[in-house]
Amino acid sequence: MPELPEVERVRKIFDRVLTGKIIAEAEVVPDEIVLKGVDPSAFLSQLSGATVRGTGRKGKYWWLELGDRGCLFGHLGMAGWVREVGMDTVRIREQGNAPLDDEAGRPRFLKLRLRADDGREVVMTDGRRLARLWQGSSADQDEKVAALGRDSYTDLATVDELYTMLKKRKAPMKAILLDQKAFCGVGNWIADEVLYHAGIAPKRLGSSLTLDEVEVLREKLWWILDVAVQADADKDKFPGDWLFHSRWGGGKGEEFFHGEQLIREQVGGRTTAWVPSRQK
Repeated sequence: MPELPEVERVRKIFDRVLTGKIIAEAEVVPDEIVLKGVDPSAFLSQLSGATVRGTGRKGKYWWLELGDRGCLFGHLGMAGWVREVGMDTVRIREQGNAPLDDEAGRPRFLKLRLRADDGREVVMTDGRRLARLWQGSSADQDEKVAALGRDSYTDLATVDELYTMLKKRKAPMKAILLDQKAFCGVGNWIADEVLYHAGIAPKRLGSSLTLDEVEVLREKLWWILDVAVQADADKDKFPGDWLFHSRWGGGKGEEFFHGEQLIREQVGGRTTAWVPSRQK
């Protein structure tokens, strides 16, 4: 699933290609799941001819600011992605090596296409139909955005705030990190990476962490997010000692990461990779 760094990359693409431009042409592919039953014509009325005033992101949600036409919001689901046509080659893992376009040159699994008045195009694709698009008046008034906690990259809570929050939580740290009210923008791979570098076992209860451990957790969380954001979510640019490069592949059971046992198991209902010799 695209997480905070991937969604920030998407926001930057929209910003680079569309901000300050008029949407000369819009295409919204009918999909009762992705559009949540809204007719594509409603989106076309909002988008066609609109000037993109800016872009935004909170956690895993992104949006386009369209002035008096409100905002277009999006969530990438498990395998959604956004790219500039003819320019971007970075893929998320879920896309594999499959062709980006079909034999006719049309983006595969297309859900949204926006062409700016200078001819540049952005497309959103999703082969699993778990992405979402919706309309609203503003980010400040959107219920989905309002339900999120503070963004873990741009508005990360202080050590004391995190410590106070975690002392009240009797859930495993892996599950807490995935709670979008607590750590907005963190997903499965980031949670595993943070816990690995912080030396915290995924099954540790939040309430068991010491103040020093919370300080390390916060430091590693922001560092991992910053490195990934600065790399534009290009996994080939992530540090070689990151668990990211080994957390997938294989199933549950025993493997090794830099010579140490790597375990894959379900924690908090999610597949979790961790190294017991380093995480306590």
